[in-house]
Amino acid sequence: MSAIHELQPNALWQHFSAICDIPHPSFHEEQIREHLIGFAQEHNLEWQSDAAGNVIIRKKATPGMENRAGVILQGHMDMVPQKNNDTVHDFPTDPIKAYIDGDWVTAEGTTLGADNGIGMAATLAVLAAKDLQHGPVEALFTATEETGMIGAQGLQQGVLTGKILLNLDTEDEGELYIGCAGGTRIEINGDYTTEAVQEGLTCKTLAIAGLKGGHSGCDIHLGRGNAIKLLVRVLHRLEAEGVRIASLTGGSLANAIPREASAVIAIPESSLETCEQIIDQCSNELTAELAVVEPNLTLTLSEAAPAAELMSLQDQNRWVAAVNACPNGAQRMSDAIAGVVETSLNLGVLTINEGQIKAHILPRSLVGSCNDALSDAVAGLFRMLGAEVIFSDSYPGWKPDADSQILAIMKQVYAELYGQEPGVQVVHAGLECGLLGSKYPEWDMISFGPTIRFPHSPDEKVNIKSVARFWDLLVATLKAVPEA
Repeated sequence: MSAIHELQPNALWQHFSAICDIPHPSFHEEQIREHLIGFAQEHNLEWQSDAAGNVIIRKKATPGMENRAGVILQGHMDMVPQKNNDTVHDFPTDPIKAYIDGDWVTAEGTTLGADNGIGMAATLAVLAAKDLQHGPVEALFTATEETGMIGAQGLQQGVLTGKILLNLDTEDEGELYIGCAGGTRIEINGDYTTEAVQEGLTCKTLAIAGLKGGHSGCDIHLGRGNAIKLLVRVLHRLEAEGVRIASLTGGSLANAIPREASAVIAIPESSLETCEQIIDQCSNELTAELAVVEPNLTLTLSEAAPAAELMSLQDQNRWVAAVNACPNGAQRMSDAIAGVVETSLNLGVLTINEGQIKAHILPRSLVGSCNDALSDAVAGLFRMLGAEVIFSDSYPGWKPDADSQILAIMKQVYAELYGQEPGVQVVHAGLECGLLGSKYPEWDMISFGPTIRFPHSPDEKVNIKSVARFWDLLVATLKAVPEA
């Protein structure tokens, strides 16, 4: 097995290997920010860091290219921290253990961070290169994209002078992206009354695991199971047998499809055998329903320590019904763009413990009014329970421009490199292009990247050959940028 830093293009992979060694989950980007600033100082490049935590590095045009339009190379510094339950890893302190697996690079039991580490690495390779042809380049490394696009939200107008934005944060080589969905984060905060655990009840842990999870935008159309929704579905079936909830936890991020969820429940001893039969039946049903997309799904009942208190029966019935009724997954396909999800929702996090209920939900849509309507519907559902509903980190979609000059240039460049036309797509995931374009409406924008599979999950991997093609396209595009 060869080392990652020996792969080609060598400069890009060396930078990516270094990025893997630097912890950089969302909200813990201090070390990667210092790395970028140190890189700029080492290469005598102009740099600045703003109040939002963004880093901007500037490189002058190569000789003979001074009259070309300025290009902004843009990616984000943070990565999604997801790991398997049996993996010991502390994202704020531990490096990512990346390795080569056939045609792919992946990580040991955690997210890889190719989203958006490959984009950062490619940008650093451009900034360090002595043999490329390009006009003026500004590299924009944004902060905390994965949890609210905080850096893009805080970027000030007038800081950047380039006219063409190349966003390096999509995940299908051979596709050029010219639009994306907008979204809104919804936080639900509720409370419930508790009751003492009565005699005749035995505590167990009911858990769903083995799901694939994934990106709540890019993967939402794949029909994968949402561990929270599936667990609550089973709990609803068990309520008729007098089963009570002591606590529940599922998911970890609003923008990641939940892979695992578990609840500590109290089962009447007289109903234990019946409940075990119901759980077996539910397991068979879920396995049959999701056999193709979730072949490793497990539903298990195991021993648990005695619980101190239970959710009151009235509150349990209300909240189980509400979570069961909460929309989830793809809601509508686009009429304008075949095969693309228009509107979706991901119930990403749910915790029930010590009288408090918290949920994190992320609706997305290519149509702003549809996103608003779905958000309001979800808010109304939980407000009927008396919960607090907080909207935050809203970001606009990116409206496609079929007449984009950089799109025409890149289509031609791609055809010259590979003898075929690239695809032109709109992605259901949120890209920073929508926010950035609202601050710099004069920018001509496009997004592209290598082939990354299962981002936002421990199965994340990036295709090695696609990285080389992505790099060649980036280099050729910079050379082909028109005059200002």
